[in-house]
Amino acid sequence: MNIGEKIPEVLGFDQKGNEIKSSYYLGRKIILFSYPKANTSGCTAEACSLQTHKAELEAAGYTIIGVSKDKQSAQQKFAETNALNYPLITDTDTSLLQKLGCWDEKVACGRKTIGTLRTTYLIDENGIIEKIFSPKEIKTKIHAEQILEYINS
Repeated sequence: MNIGEKIPEVLGFDQKGNEIKSSYYLGRKIILFSYPKANTSGCTAEACSLQTHKAELEAAGYTIIGVSKDKQSAQQKFAETNALNYPLITDTDTSLLQKLGCWDEKVACGRKTIGTLRTTYLIDENGIIEKIFSPKEIKTKIHAEQILEYINS
C-alpha cells in the first residue's frame, strides 16, 4: 500500500481473539506496525519502545496496533511477557501483510527469503495512510521517538 490509500476494513484478530476492523478506529489515528517475529530482540525493542511512549502517542491522537504472522498464542505470550497494552494482530496466512505490501523478499543472514518487512504506517482518522516508515528507516530501540519526531515536526 502507498501513502494516500485506505487500509483494508478487516485487519484480523488480536492476541485475545478480538476482531479488529479499521472502521472501529474511524475518527482516531493509527500507528500500524508490522514486525517479523514476536519475542525476538528487534521486535521486542520496537514493541517496547512504542509501549513506553504509548501515553505520548495517544496524547497526539494515535492508537497503536501491531501485526505479525505469529499465532495467537505467540502474540499473547509476547504481550504478556513485555506488558504490551495494545492489539497484536495474528496474520498467520499473511493476507493483511500482503495487502499492506510488507510481505516480500528480504535478505536475512545473507540469504534471500520471503517474510515480513518491518514497516510502520501512520494512518489518519479516515483510515488513509499518511506516512510509511520503511524497514531501512526504523530504528527499533527508538522507533517511538522517530514517530513522535515526525508527528511533532
